[in-house]
Amino acid sequence: MKKLLLIAFLILSTTTINAQELTWHTDVSKASEIAMKEKKPLLMFFTGSDWCGWCIRLQKEVFKTPEFEKWAKTNVVLVDLDYPRRTPQPEEIKTQNQQLQAMFRVQGYPTIWFVNPEKKDGTINLNGLGNTGYVAGGPDKWLATANDILKKK
Repeated sequence: MKKLLLIAFLILSTTTINAQELTWHTDVSKASEIAMKEKKPLLMFFTGSDWCGWCIRLQKEVFKTPEFEKWAKTNVVLVDLDYPRRTPQPEEIKTQNQQLQAMFRVQGYPTIWFVNPEKKDGTINLNGLGNTGYVAGGPDKWLATANDILKKK
């Protein structure tokens, strides 16, 4: 019995640790505060999680890889800006995401914007560094593109 409990505990612990590898924020204000404190840019992922094939492919080929996880922890604060068709969203998140989509003139998915948040007169400004989308070739190619953009910070 003790062995079974220990095995169950180890499985649950591993699952919890793996699930907490990366944090994707949905509130841009909170993510911006964290980014300014840590002196990192935001990676804003504009996605259609439940309908966009290229978004799902980008997540599978890049965002869910150990290479990306290691890179992201060191270089950016992650923000998920989702535009689902079937999955319900809180109204404040929908409004926030629509405003950001208009602000950054996002017309297709996936779009990833890198921005430096900056607080001026109590307002957070998002200064764009550059954007990308799906890049063929797996994590190495995508991260090379991202690193080129981040050199501008």
